[in-house]
Amino acid sequence: MYDVNKSEPELDQTETKIAARKVQVFYGANQAIKDVDIDIQDKTVTSFIGPSGCGKSTFLRCLNRMNDTIDICRVEGEIRLDGQDIYAPSVDPVQLRAKVGMVFQKPNPFPKSIYDNVAYGPKIHGMARVKADLDAVVETALRDAGLWEEAKDRLDTPGTGLSGGQQQRLCIARAVATRPEVLLMDEPCSALDPIATAQVEELIDELRQNYAVVIVTHSMQQAARVSQRTAFFHLGDLVEYGDTDTIFTNPQDHRTESYVTGRIG
Repeated sequence: MYDVNKSEPELDQTETKIAARKVQVFYGANQAIKDVDIDIQDKTVTSFIGPSGCGKSTFLRCLNRMNDTIDICRVEGEIRLDGQDIYAPSVDPVQLRAKVGMVFQKPNPFPKSIYDNVAYGPKIHGMARVKADLDAVVETALRDAGLWEEAKDRLDTPGTGLSGGQQQRLCIARAVATRPEVLLMDEPCSALDPIATAQVEELIDELRQNYAVVIVTHSMQQAARVSQRTAFFHLGDLVEYGDTDTIFTNPQDHRTESYVTGRIG
């Protein structure tokens, strides 16, 4: 079990993709995250669970500097991706977000064609010089997102014309098109019906073969189904972090036990 009270946790350099140390987040004078230490492993699905307002989405947005877009937000501490400090002055947040892709709570396709939704990132990052290369990138991303067979004959139609579940898979395709190393998902199934949710969960399991996947979820059942590691947040604290099975069946902290058994939350 990961000891969140340990001042200098040991790093497993062979598995750790993102290492966070003493991360604190403030919105003006209000502190939203307190001294979070966590190692996120490569090719693993890590779930962040906890009550609404506990800080799990705030911390997720630290991992690709999305909090930079909020004027009153201040992030302290250290977050390293493959050993590099992502908050170093030399790091371009735009380039960082190509490495650390993000899928949001509600599907948000651009008001463009399915093709252009997926091609947008590779274009701005100069990943494809000729149309044939871009075509291949788009097809690969749509295949990775489990959408190619449904979309291949309608690539020129608006992405907004897809169903909710298809739109979310389009957003996943858009996120993986830049070949990121980490994929962040902020409650990606909360706006979907049970069938679309099952499709996205199956996709998450496939994506972990190539990416470190971090998912914020309000559903403990979903966390238990899709993740290998689970972190429980409560009132801005990372209370407990470990193997998903252990967190749900043998938690070490009484607050975790109260949450997973439904007594708080």
